[in-house]
Amino acid sequence: MQKITTFLTFNDQAEQAALLYTSIFKNSRINHISRYGAGAPVPAGTVMSVSFVLDGQAFSALNGGPHFKFAEGISLFVHCETQEEVDEYWEKLTAGGGQPGPCGWLKDSFGVSWQIIPAALGQLLQSGDPGKAQRVLQAMMQMSKIDIAALEQAAEQVTV
Repeated sequence: MQKITTFLTFNDQAEQAALLYTSIFKNSRINHISRYGAGAPVPAGTVMSVSFVLDGQAFSALNGGPHFKFAEGISLFVHCETQEEVDEYWEKLTAGGGQPGPCGWLKDSFGVSWQIIPAALGQLLQSGDPGKAQRVLQAMMQMSKIDIAALEQAAEQVTV
C-alpha cells in the first residue's frame, strides 16, 4: 500500500474530476465511490468520496462543500518524455474551462493546479553550462506550455 495518498477536496465535483483524470492517464481506474446516506447534510445517494488511481498513484477525492478551494501552493507534477505527451496532457487538462498558466503550469476546470513538465527541461537546466542553463531558464519563463524545441534552440544559442 502506498504510504502517502494525495487527498483532493472539491465542492461537489469529486466524481467528475476522478472520471476526467482516469480518462487522461494510463494505468488509471476508479476504485470506489462512497455515497452519503440518509440524514446527511446533502441528499442521500450524493457522492461523498472517490478513491482512484492515476498511473499507479492512489488519490482520494471528497465532496466537502464550497468552503474548500484549491490554490497554486500545491500542484500535481506530470513528468513527460516527449512534446507529444506535453501537448496531450496540456490539451486534455485545459479543456472544458481549464486555464493555461506560466512555465508549464495550468489549472484544470476544477481549479486543480498541474505542472506539465518534460524531462528535457531538467536535463537542459542541469547541463553543467551556466550560460546554457540561464538561456533555457529565460526561454521557459516566456512560455505557458513548455516547448522542448524552443528550449533546445535557446540552449544552443551562442552569445558574443
